[in-house]
Amino acid sequence: MASKPNQLKSCGMLVVLGSPPREFLLMLHADRYDLPKGHLDPGETEMQCALREMQEETGLQADDVVVDPHFRFTTTYPVRSSRTSFEVWEKTLVIFLCTLKRPRPIVTTEHLGYRWFPWQPPHHIQPMTIDPLLARLADFLGQDAP
Repeated sequence: MASKPNQLKSCGMLVVLGSPPREFLLMLHADRYDLPKGHLDPGETEMQCALREMQEETGLQADDVVVDPHFRFTTTYPVRSSRTSFEVWEKTLVIFLCTLKRPRPIVTTEHLGYRWFPWQPPHHIQPMTIDPLLARLADFLGQDAP
């Protein structure tokens, strides 16, 4: 799960519609929106984890999407949860970019729902991970904020 003591790693996918993106998918928690993502299992690659979590949380299969081989977003931040016995641990988040090949139903299994957000940078959804990820994608795509 973690490469060093007191470290966690999560991987996930930023799922977009269109090329260039017109919309992106976020999952609804009770108090926020987040990406389809989850903790890396032992022996799993980051990409395997991201694809597994996308499938588990959205119902989308690997063959429903095209993964961009050139985009990889990584950030690290402190977390405190039951998983860490409420101690502060360092969490690394790795997000890959994928484009949905064709419209597919989203099947939520771990969330209250989902939402397709319009791609209109700059975004102000969640400052710790979502906003920096979307800013990095806008930069990657060569798009300036209006």
